[in-house]
Amino acid sequence: MTAPGTSHAAYGNASKVLGTPRSIEYQAFARVNGQLTAAAGPEGDFPRLAAALWDNQRLWTALIADLASSDNALPETLRAQLISLGAFVMNHSRRVVAREAEAGPLLEINAAVMRGLRAQSSAAEPAA
Repeated sequence: MTAPGTSHAAYGNASKVLGTPRSIEYQAFARVNGQLTAAAGPEGDFPRLAAALWDNQRLWTALIADLASSDNALPETLRAQLISLGAFVMNHSRRVVAREAEAGPLLEINAAVMRGLRAQSSAAEPAA
């Protein structure tokens, strides 16, 4: 096997372990939503909640940057809607940190995005 063939085989295996871009996005949202759920529980662990909110904002910041890129293949209307949703997430997160709002809407938004990613991944998978 040639050197390019060897490297392709190695990277090809890594991509199978990591998954598709949509499944990786899903995993990121699932991780952050798990952190938010645990931190927003009845014990009210505010430092833990603040850290989870920060992680959620970092995720949405990366998503917004990707959506704003001209290389993003999503329809422009959907991109604009998701960017607007991201702006809401940022604003609402600040309100949660200021103890003016609850984290529930953030959990619902992330869950909705996860459902969309799951549906999109399922539609893209080849039939067995």
